Amino acid sequence: MILPRLRDPHFNYRHRRKLHVLRVLLALTITYAVINVFTIPHSSWALVSTVMVMGNLPHIGGVLDKGRQRLLGTLLGAGWGLTLILLPLPVHQLVPAGALAGIGVATWITFGKRHGYSGLMFAISLLLVIGDGSHDLGLGLWRSFDVLLGTLVGIAVTVLVLPQKATDMMRFMLAENLDRLARLYHAHTSATSSADVDTRALLKATSALLVKQRGLVDAIHRERRLRRDELDDIISLQRRMLSTVELLLETHWTTRAGHDRIDAMSGLRDEQHRLARDLGSLAFQVRTGQPIEVRVSQFDLQRHAELACNARTDNGRALFSPSGYLWLNRELARLTDALVERLGSLTRLPSRRLRSASHRAGATERPAQLEKGKRDD
Repeated sequence: MILPRLRDPHFNYRHRRKLHVLRVLLALTITYAVINVFTIPHSSWALVSTVMVMGNLPHIGGVLDKGRQRLLGTLLGAGWGLTLILLPLPVHQLVPAGALAGIGVATWITFGKRHGYSGLMFAISLLLVIGDGSHDLGLGLWRSFDVLLGTLVGIAVTVLVLPQKATDMMRFMLAENLDRLARLYHAHTSATSSADVDTRALLKATSALLVKQRGLVDAIHRERRLRRDELDDIISLQRRMLSTVELLLETHWTTRAGHDRIDAMSGLRDEQHRLARDLGSLAFQVRTGQPIEVRVSQFDLQRHAELACNARTDNGRALFSPSGYLWLNRELARLTDALVERLGSLTRLPSRRLRSASHRAGATERPAQLEKGKRDD
């Protein structure tokens, strides 16, 4: 029973902090054992490299990206340093001059780009090899080997020991945001549930997860499951949905007449509750790796046109708020439908691993807020 849970991506996601600490300590233990069994010189650099490559990255994509940059920078920096040592330079000062030139070129090439860590590792590895000017070839080789050893151990432990994929993190963050949007929208449309929902905290948490999703784009791309343009579309649609829900939550009626017009629109609340349930169903399908099969019902604005477009106050002034309010609801439904279409087009989004894990965990019920929405209807 324990082993299937350890293979559950959602279990790894929920306990990602504890598992990351476990992986870091395990990687350091393995590195320490290797350098002591084989008595590797200057071995402290291996331990430093293990920590550096794993760092604050609990997912495979981030470690692979950082590890690849570290390996590339280490190999190129050590190679250039060894070249400077081996070349029969006539002047002793040409070695540091060549090192400065190499660091300058690497910094210029990687400046402002996502490969800046490679440039940093190039400079560090180069300086480790040339050292204090003694030009000891053996010392340079051992230092380079230590860096490579620590990097490879960190990558191996991240990939093999209870791995956490950046793609799965993105999936669960998306599902959490959709659940929150459903709760926020339902709180707006149902006076009986609004007191139970801290809308400000939910809005803040949803926005924070959007920022975290943006930080995962490079790591997910490294895992070769989703492209950057696909991720950009998903994040952009979430941001626009959040903005629309926030506008709905901040809607204040300047006149009682406008509020009465909205209340008089027969069937509007039913459409709103149905959209809230669609958001919750979409979150459930994303979280459990199901095929995306939600059918989002679009708001029928025509049936409300008479009340919205011809709204006036008692003194004859035109009311524009009912039309704007209807448009915001229609826009949220349109954005939800666009997200459903985008997710449905991702052939690698459905996950057999997650469906199996969800089945073992008995995750066959929809979120509780959906049932609550049904009762409120």
